[in-house]
Amino acid sequence: MRKFGLLGKKLDYSFSKSFFTDLFAKNQIDASYDNIEVTDLSKWFEDKSFAEFSGFSVTIPYKTEIIPFLDELSDEAIAIGAVNTVKNVNGKLIGYNTDAFGFGQSIKPFLNNHHERAMILGTGGASKAIAYVLKNIGLSVIFISRSPKNNSEFGYESINENMVNACKMIVNCTPVGTFPDVNAKPNFPTDLISDKHLVVDLIYNPEKSRLLKESEKQGAIVLNGYSMLQEQAKKAWEIWN
Repeated sequence: MRKFGLLGKKLDYSFSKSFFTDLFAKNQIDASYDNIEVTDLSKWFEDKSFAEFSGFSVTIPYKTEIIPFLDELSDEAIAIGAVNTVKNVNGKLIGYNTDAFGFGQSIKPFLNNHHERAMILGTGGASKAIAYVLKNIGLSVIFISRSPKNNSEFGYESINENMVNACKMIVNCTPVGTFPDVNAKPNFPTDLISDKHLVVDLIYNPEKSRLLKESEKQGAIVLNGYSMLQEQAKKAWEIWN
């Protein structure tokens, strides 16, 4: 039996375990998928705990932290600077990024000509993949961060009407609002959202985060992260096989 898993820190919310367990059962695949909760990434690699896995997914907070422990990266993972899928080839660990593919597939039906600029909330591993996709399809991107580090990053307190009007796509890449903290939302002024906006929240539990609910009331098209997760997981399975 081949073993796969999801590497992260707190995984009780995980989509991946149920997705792959169902996939294996429906297709009579002799494989298992487990949550791999790790608090010390260095020790996990030092102990060679990865050796029992044919491949594994990577989630918060390790999508960038894992890179030094890998033997090779795909071109896309290098360009993005984050990894969410690892393939074990006879002990050689190769990192990929399927978040970009998943996000690109999920937003295709919702893109319009007025989506010229995007505002990305958060600057972690997921945001890097989102920015990569949006730039490749011709959108300019600004990042909102709690600790801005360069000219393309702004603090949440800097968000104003002009910025929101200019950026008709808003993408939340932070975990703020994830179950069980469903009443939380990023410090974003949803009263500035219009019916021309597409608001995407990578959170999928709850189905509609507070950010999405408030944006929908303003007339925006809203999308959660579930379809992205499905698409990136399918792509990961292709890579592992």
